[in-house]
Amino acid sequence: MNGQRPLKDKVSITLDSDVIEAIKELSEQDDRPFSQYINRVLRKHLIAVGYFPDASGKSNKDE
Repeated sequence: MNGQRPLKDKVSITLDSDVIEAIKELSEQDDRPFSQYINRVLRKHLIAVGYFPDASGKSNKDE
């Protein structure tokens, strides 16, 4: 990214109640809003599976 905050879109999703409770607890422990915590978790997953480049700029999709 070029130093600017990414654009955000609102979405509606359905989650299991136990997942919601776990995310609420973890987001509170991390002192982050619920939606911001979910965004961080999803971004980390996308990096892990190679969809987004990691901090080094390397992506599995590039291979």
